[in-house]
Amino acid sequence: MSLIRPRQHPVKLGRSAKDGVRTQFGALIWRWRKDKLQILLVKSRRRKRWIIPKGWPMDGQTPVQAAATEAWEEAGIKGRPAPICIGLYSYLKYPRDGDLPMPCVVAVFPLKARWVFDRYPEAHQRKRKWVSAKKAASLVNEPELAQILRHFDPRHYRL
Repeated sequence: MSLIRPRQHPVKLGRSAKDGVRTQFGALIWRWRKDKLQILLVKSRRRKRWIIPKGWPMDGQTPVQAAATEAWEEAGIKGRPAPICIGLYSYLKYPRDGDLPMPCVVAVFPLKARWVFDRYPEAHQRKRKWVSAKKAASLVNEPELAQILRHFDPRHYRL
């Protein structure tokens, strides 16, 4: 038996709210097609990397509700989110103003796709792609997210 050890990006914890670690909430969007699990990835707006929809906490919303909102805004998906965090991953967010990168930790919530819309808030800014879990893991840059995607099986949860 071998242990899988994803490479951890170094994270420097700051001393104030401005330079500390930020929390985001992400949606791992999934569906079954011909008895095969598919995961939806979207392109990031500026750096054009494959990612899962994610965003900042929102007033009046729980973390899972915020993840579902991001699924709608960034991917045009409505569905049933599961209120269980299935993993965490870290990455560095590079601000537009050229400021120092911000360390972020993303809590990931699975969301079963029920409806896929062609018109959604960020449709003109992002591409989206349904792929296998293995392919999704190979397309993302964050090793911790890749491991979450590679090992995701909705049958292990009551989703």
